[in-house]
Amino acid sequence: MGGDKISQFVGQKYLSLESYRQNGQAVRTPVWFAEGDGRFYIYTLADSYKVKRIRHNPRVRIAPCDVLGNVKGRWVDATARFLDEAGDRRTHELLNRKYGLIKSLFDLFRIRKNQRLSIAIQLD
Repeated sequence: MGGDKISQFVGQKYLSLESYRQNGQAVRTPVWFAEGDGRFYIYTLADSYKVKRIRHNPRVRIAPCDVLGNVKGRWVDATARFLDEAGDRRTHELLNRKYGLIKSLFDLFRIRKNQRLSIAIQLD
């Protein structure tokens, strides 16, 4: 994977995850992320629409963005996959390291206690 594809994400707090509805329409969602092992890691509620879209089609695009989803770089093609328990631990380890106290507080005080899923995003 080219370093130039990853370098635009260095120092960024959010990435825009573009996944696709069954009719092909793209939906963009800003998410926290961490990079490790040449992949990007995110987590989300298991019943979220982005999970449903990725289950249907694991092909995604990502770009750095701000908290509102305003894209700040180039779109990159990628593939998303759901992680097992070990991958989930790795995801949270990386996210905790990156976001520190903010993520810990978010985890502690999150209102919805629904099951969450971790997702690895591999650039093409």
